[in-house]
Amino acid sequence: MNTPPTHQFTRRAFLRGLGVTMALPWMESMTVWGDEPRVAKPASEAPVRLAVLFSGNGFHSKEWWARGEGAQMELGKVLQPLAGMREKMLFIRGLQNAEAQKGNIHSSQTGNLLSGAPLASGGEIRSGTSVDQLLAQTYGRETKVPSLVLGCEKSNPSVHKNYSMLYSSHISWSSPTTPTPLELYPALAFDRLFKDEASRGDQSVLDAVLADARDVRRGISSRDQQKLDEYLTSVREVEQRIENAGKRGELQGWRPTLDKPNIPRPADGIPQDIGEHMRLMSDILVLGFQTDTTRLCTLKLNNDHSSLRFPNLGVDYMIHHLLSHSDTADWLKVNQFFLDQLAYIAGKLDAIQEGPRTALDNTMLLFCSSMLTGSHDASQLPVILLGGGGGRIKGGRVLDYKDQPNRQMCRLFLSLMDKMEVRPKTFGDATMALEEV
Repeated sequence: MNTPPTHQFTRRAFLRGLGVTMALPWMESMTVWGDEPRVAKPASEAPVRLAVLFSGNGFHSKEWWARGEGAQMELGKVLQPLAGMREKMLFIRGLQNAEAQKGNIHSSQTGNLLSGAPLASGGEIRSGTSVDQLLAQTYGRETKVPSLVLGCEKSNPSVHKNYSMLYSSHISWSSPTTPTPLELYPALAFDRLFKDEASRGDQSVLDAVLADARDVRRGISSRDQQKLDEYLTSVREVEQRIENAGKRGELQGWRPTLDKPNIPRPADGIPQDIGEHMRLMSDILVLGFQTDTTRLCTLKLNNDHSSLRFPNLGVDYMIHHLLSHSDTADWLKVNQFFLDQLAYIAGKLDAIQEGPRTALDNTMLLFCSSMLTGSHDASQLPVILLGGGGGRIKGGRVLDYKDQPNRQMCRLFLSLMDKMEVRPKTFGDATMALEEV
């Protein structure tokens, strides 16, 4: 008779070893976190990735627009850097984050941008788990780095109008009280992706996790022990088949186009030139996707209420936040500089062929801000989505939700999660996805 043990392996669904994480099959003895298992894609298909780029303080009030469709889509001047990507772009107008219109300006418009959660005031820190981190809890298990959280401006720990400025400094939240640690140093972000590759060598995945497997085996039922043994045997057989097929040049299915970085490790420290800083972080994002080291990334180009200056553009007389309050030619120049980063990432991904599609076709590249304009207008949010989501998103369109009743930003997040086969019934203030995305 199989008697289940009293010990339950909560929040445990994988084996760990040096540089290796291996998922376990479902077992009756284990209480595994998360909902129903994600349906695996065919081995021949590249994975879907999600990257979120954020720029604080909104954009030029007269030049953030798009109309038409396909290659003939007309773009406002802010969006001119994306002219070559029109057919792979969704311009989304009218979505809102209702909680951003409560509380104060800046902090209350940013800290819940990716969650739609209410924010605590009085200097307390309480938001909501962001969409990227919800995905990392499930989808992120399949890669070395569950999610990469990058930034180009340091966090601000002060308080502004009774709300913590940490809200203005973080878009990724691991839990309602924990902003995900932000990596500002390109060299350390690079190390996070690649540093332990040398130590892994050619060691078998199974060999790397055997010690952990023995610990698990001691605490599960005899029926599950048999299941675990069968599973580990099948892993060994697959490893051997892959090794033999690789020697014969017969390896089938999708493989990353790179197995190691194709750029040198960045220099230590933070680059003094903001253009160089953003470009390095953009390269690291692309590398993370191209090597399949991660499938989730947020890149915060600056804070809301930002203090960045732009001597590289000849705009060094005023910080970003103050510049955002007027629709000047210099403000437009700074806006286009931020869109240049998005265009650069999209172009690099689109140049990577992954079977019948490009890496951009297999990616969802979301660009957004905390407000539409520098006058703190959060009645609707500026949103651009580039990429095909694994062939499931049709670009070259303008979607307008401005006068529709259910225009929650979180509906978009439900749509993006659906493309990655993670399907919560609700998220934030949304109960249904955007059918058009």
